Amino acid sequence: MVKKYFFLWLGLLLFASTVTSQVGEFESFDGVHIIYTDEGDGEPVLLLHGFINSRKSWEKTALKQDLLDSGYRVIIPDMRGNGDSDKPQTDIAYKDNTEVKDLILLMNHLNMESYKAIGYSRGSIVLAKLLTEDARVTKAVLGGMGIDFTNPNWDRRIMFAKAFKGDVDEITKGAVDYAKSIKADLRSLHLQQKYQPVTSVEDLNKIKIAVLVICGDEDSDNGSAEELRNTFENGKLIRVPGDHNGTYKTKGFSNSVLQFLE
Repeated sequence: MVKKYFFLWLGLLLFASTVTSQVGEFESFDGVHIIYTDEGDGEPVLLLHGFINSRKSWEKTALKQDLLDSGYRVIIPDMRGNGDSDKPQTDIAYKDNTEVKDLILLMNHLNMESYKAIGYSRGSIVLAKLLTEDARVTKAVLGGMGIDFTNPNWDRRIMFAKAFKGDVDEITKGAVDYAKSIKADLRSLHLQQKYQPVTSVEDLNKIKIAVLVICGDEDSDNGSAEELRNTFENGKLIRVPGDHNGTYKTKGFSNSVLQFLE
């Protein structure tokens, strides 16, 4: 009898996990297939990964687990060109903010009426543009980012676009070597930088929702986080211990984000 109830309990546990956690796929406006995970059953939160990365970068972070433990529904896509999503090779597949279009259509696909959103590094750049296009976002977190992405001629973006086309220097060599080591698609990474979204300060000034800018205290790669905070009518800045590559994984980052979302 005990054995019977054990297997009944185990079956219910497995069933519960299947209804609250799944890998999904949808076809975007131009036929590109986007892969995403969808876990939890509460208020939805969209997580956006950084450059040379994928949805799996969030897997073992304190933030993802804390969001789930706090009752949020966590949605994490592989943005086009990354992870298990399609990696188109043509310029047109990345021009005109196609990544932002993907995200809007993903949230349409999931029948979202409203949601919160968190980006890190390049994910914050994409999220900033999303905030100008989708009024369903009720709160946003821009992690690991400063003001520099608002410049359409940002030298760092141009430098990395060239690097992933073959013009590598001492600054970009480590990133290119890492991308090769994980068998990332170099052509797609080049195009992601070439057509990276640019959101003007004037457009950021129009955003009314609460926005948290959060960076590690050793992270100044992408310009002034304080200047970025000042572009938002309801902006807040928090610095936590960490460098650019590690801050988003830390408990301090998670605690600050959860407090802001609540």
